[in-house]
Amino acid sequence: MAVVEGFQTIGVDSLTPHIGAEIDGVDLSQPLSNEQFSEVYQAWLDWKVVVFRDQHINQEQHKAFGRRFGSLHVHPMQHQYKGDPEVLRVKTTKDSAYTAGNGWHTDVTCDEIPPLGSMLYITETPESGGGDTLYADMYLAYELLSDKMKGILEGLTAVHDGALPYVTGYKSTPPESGAYPRNEHPIVVSHPETGKKVLYVNSGFTSHIKDLAGWESKAILDALFNHIATSPRLTCRVDWQPNTLTFWDNRCTQHHAIWDYWPNNRYGERVSILGNERPAA
Repeated sequence: MAVVEGFQTIGVDSLTPHIGAEIDGVDLSQPLSNEQFSEVYQAWLDWKVVVFRDQHINQEQHKAFGRRFGSLHVHPMQHQYKGDPEVLRVKTTKDSAYTAGNGWHTDVTCDEIPPLGSMLYITETPESGGGDTLYADMYLAYELLSDKMKGILEGLTAVHDGALPYVTGYKSTPPESGAYPRNEHPIVVSHPETGKKVLYVNSGFTSHIKDLAGWESKAILDALFNHIATSPRLTCRVDWQPNTLTFWDNRCTQHHAIWDYWPNNRYGERVSILGNERPAA
């Protein structure tokens, strides 16, 4: 890790040159001062994924930290999970049929306005190790494309379907409304705060590209998914320790929760923050 200069009220140590940083000097069980909040916010925008170690917080404190960034999101599968609608339990045991997020994805892009960020607080880690999360920089994923490929993707729109992970992957029953969300987003979007271009497709939710033949859509999406999954340069790795909270910018990252710890357990809770606008080019 390398110390990041320019912060007065927090410490920031980068995990890689372009994505991921650990923040210290912050106690999330207490309200952040305006100065601290401003610096945490800037570090999050700059590094896309920020990690807070040795935090001892309850659900209300977790939610209060999330609300500093906006209104809280209710997950489309919450009708099945029960409990607090604003807290998503992330629990994996030896009896689990799957672990949430075990594949590259951006959270809930099937929504018309997906979450702008998510905060996962892990309290139990696998006894024998493992259970890390990989995060990928979607600014860099776009930048590494050739100019010709960028030209092909500009103006294309993809469909993001909640049934892909929730029904096909997790065998979930749809809510009473009859279906999980399904929405269309540009393949290349601009981050609403930084203005940088983002590659905005993911293997978790993106089903196809509009107005292309099926084989054309599959060829392009498979190439982009492979680009993300096989380019280590895009990623940072968060090594979870008990009482760690990680907050990622869902508008410009993807993540992959690695299930390499069976038959051990892993437990955490996630709070997500509602976005303010639809993804747009």
